[in-house]
Amino acid sequence: MADPILTLSGVKTNIAQYHILQGVDLDVPRGQVTMLLGRNGVGKTTTLRSVIGLWRAHEGTILFDGEDITRRPTPAIARMGIGFVPEDMGIFSDLTVEENMTLAAVSGPVDSARLDWLFSVFPPLKTFWKGYAGTLSGGQKQMLCIARAMIEERKLYLIDEPTKGLAPAIISTMARALRELKAQGASILLVEQNFAVARALGDGAAVMDDGRIIWAGAMRELATDKDLQERLMGLSLEAS
Repeated sequence: MADPILTLSGVKTNIAQYHILQGVDLDVPRGQVTMLLGRNGVGKTTTLRSVIGLWRAHEGTILFDGEDITRRPTPAIARMGIGFVPEDMGIFSDLTVEENMTLAAVSGPVDSARLDWLFSVFPPLKTFWKGYAGTLSGGQKQMLCIARAMIEERKLYLIDEPTKGLAPAIISTMARALRELKAQGASILLVEQNFAVARALGDGAAVMDDGRIIWAGAMRELATDKDLQERLMGLSLEAS
């Protein structure tokens, strides 16, 4: 396996009285796309939010690029080079697209070449650059959410269900953008329910159930083994 950029060892996270993560062990190889799969409610989002520090792991260790980030605050983790795309988008509706993007550039002024690339993969952002983010369509808001994480080159991207609820044309745009990000050598941990997207983008896969990783391996192995899919998740990827 490639050198892991992210390693979770025995990570347990509680939310109020609920024990969500029950001891997650996960390696995310450097320069690859790792799909985090599983049924709803098994802990995928909690895993991402524990890595970025929004929800604090109370047990276990999270190593990023060789450094222990388990107890670090979210802003410090982000400045180390992790971009996060939350499921709920979290855009600032009363700010313009430009202002949303500017705030996301934590290292300084927005790089013009990087911005031009983002405009090429998400053309509506250029069209509505001076418009308020709250006036965008659902698909355009998702583009903005992903573009904010990509405005600077990050070492690792945590992306939570980027195609959820989107029309097929918008899903194609999202997949193309993520494919280009992957081609740049990015390391990505991606939660995705659209298995066609998972098959197309994933190098590796990890399947969660009941707050634990129950299987990890090559995405192509999971994508071509219907028996394995049904045993792990109770469904067939070919039907998705």
